Amino acid sequence: MQYAQFAGGRPLTMRALTARPDLEIRIRAGHGGLDRTVRWAHVTELHDPVRWLRGGELVLTVGLNVGATEAEQRAYVARLDTAGCAGLGFALDTWLTEIPPAMVDEAEQRNMPLLSVEGNTPFIAIVEAVAEHYATEQLRLQGKMLTAQDAMVRSALRTGLPGVVTELAKAVAGEALLLDQNGLTTHSVPGGEHPWHSTVRSAVVLDGDRPRGMSILADGDATILLQNLRAGGSTLGWLALRCSSPASAPTRMLTNHAASLLTMHLLRSRDARRLHHHARAPLLRLLVTDRTAGASAARLLTLPPPPFEVVHLATDRPDTLVDQVVDALADVMGSGPALDRAALCALDDGVLVVLPESRTRPRLGELLFTDLAARPEGPRAAGACQARGSAYLADAANRARRIAASGPGYRHAADTEAWSLLRDSLPAEASEEFQQTVLGALREHDARNGTELVATLRSYLEHNCGIEATARALGVHRNTLRARLRTAERVMGRSLDVPRHRLELWAALALDAGSAPGP
Repeated sequence: MQYAQFAGGRPLTMRALTARPDLEIRIRAGHGGLDRTVRWAHVTELHDPVRWLRGGELVLTVGLNVGATEAEQRAYVARLDTAGCAGLGFALDTWLTEIPPAMVDEAEQRNMPLLSVEGNTPFIAIVEAVAEHYATEQLRLQGKMLTAQDAMVRSALRTGLPGVVTELAKAVAGEALLLDQNGLTTHSVPGGEHPWHSTVRSAVVLDGDRPRGMSILADGDATILLQNLRAGGSTLGWLALRCSSPASAPTRMLTNHAASLLTMHLLRSRDARRLHHHARAPLLRLLVTDRTAGASAARLLTLPPPPFEVVHLATDRPDTLVDQVVDALADVMGSGPALDRAALCALDDGVLVVLPESRTRPRLGELLFTDLAARPEGPRAAGACQARGSAYLADAANRARRIAASGPGYRHAADTEAWSLLRDSLPAEASEEFQQTVLGALREHDARNGTELVATLRSYLEHNCGIEATARALGVHRNTLRARLRTAERVMGRSLDVPRHRLELWAALALDAGSAPGP
C-alpha cells in the first residue's frame, strides 16, 4: 500500500507501531532505527525474500528459513537491511524459542529494529494495524484535500487568481507561481522573485516543444509541477508549484484543480476583454470611415495618449480575425489600462488596430503581427503608420491599408523612404511612360554615339548640381562636364536651370534606377 503524502501527512514509524497498546511487541535490538517508516507488514518464510520486497516492509517470520549457522543468520538480517526493510519481527514458540543471538547482534549493529511478537498477538493483527493506519490516514488526507478544494473555490469567488494560488500553496505547504501569457509574474507565494522562478521561465520558453499538460521539473531535492493553462488552443498562462519532496497524487490532483479554476477565471477575463473591444469597435469604425460623425465618435472613444501606431492587418476574413487580435493584444501588451485603451475594428479587407506609439523596437504592431501570423488564418500582411491624434486616424488608416497592400510582412511608414512610397504607388506602365518621355532621347543618343549623358546627369544631381564635385566624381575636366550638360539640354529639350525640368529629370532617373539620386 503506497502512502500518499502531502502537506501534513503522517507516516507510520516503527516507534509508533511498537507503542500500540493492542499489540504485544517487544523491541529486542536496533533501538536507533525506530524512526524508520513502515510502509507495509509482510509475512514470509523464504530464505531470501528480497526479490519480493519493495522497501519499507516490516518482515514477519517464525524463523523457518533464517539460516542454521551464525553466518547465514547474519546474512539474512543484512539482506533485509540492504533492501530497505523497516524491521524484522519474530513469533516465538512456533519454530524457535529464542531469537538467534547472531541476528540480535547484527540487527543492533545496523540499527535495524528487531522485534519479538508475543502473547496472543497474531501476525494478521500487525498487518491489520498497518493497513488501518494508512486507511485512516488516506481518509484524513482525502478530507483535507476536499477542504483545500473548497477553500480554493471560495477564494476564486472572493479574491480571484491570487486567492487560488495562495490556497494551493497553503494546502501543500509549498510555493506557487502564476505566470501570464508572456511568462511574467501575475502572483507568487511567497511574494517576490525566487531562484526557482528562473527554472520555470526557462521551461515556459520551451513549452511549445513538450506535450501539453503537467510537467515535472527538478530543482535540487525539490520538485516543481508546471501546468500549462490552455483553452481553445491558446495559452492563457502557467501555474507552477514547488514541493520540498516528490509530489504525491493528492498534490497533483490539487494542482489540477487549481489549474482548472485559474483557467476558468482567465477565460472569463478573456471573454470580458473580447466584449469590451467588440463594444468599442463601432466607434472606431465610425471614426475612420465617416468624417462627419467622426468627431462625435472621438469624444466617446477612449484611446491611448497620442501619438498612435495605426496598424492595418490584411486578411480575407476580418470578422474571424478580430477575436484572435484581442487575444494576441493581451499576449503582446499584458493586462492593464493600456490594453483597455487600445482599439480595433473589422473593415472590409482587414482589421484596423490603434495602439500606443512605442519608442522601443520592435514596435507593438510588429509584435502583434508576428504573434498573429503564426496562428491559423492569421493576417498575410500588416501596414502601419503614426497618427498624431484622433483627427488624423482616418488618413492614417488609409495609409496603413496602402502599405499593407504593398507586400507581405509588417511594414511601417517611418521605416520606408518617402520616395519609395511614391514610387510604389505608381502603376508600372505609367512609370515606364514617364521615364521614356523624359529620358528616351538621352538613351537613344547614348546608344547611338557611345556617350554617357544619362550617367552624367545622374551624377550632376547627386552632387547638388555642383560642377566641381561632379567633375571630380566623373574624373573629367569641368569644361568637359559643361559641354556634356549643354549637349544633354539640347538632346532632351529641357533646361537644367528650370526647377521643374530638374524635378522631372530627378524623378525619371529615380524611377529608372529604383532609388532616388541624392547625396
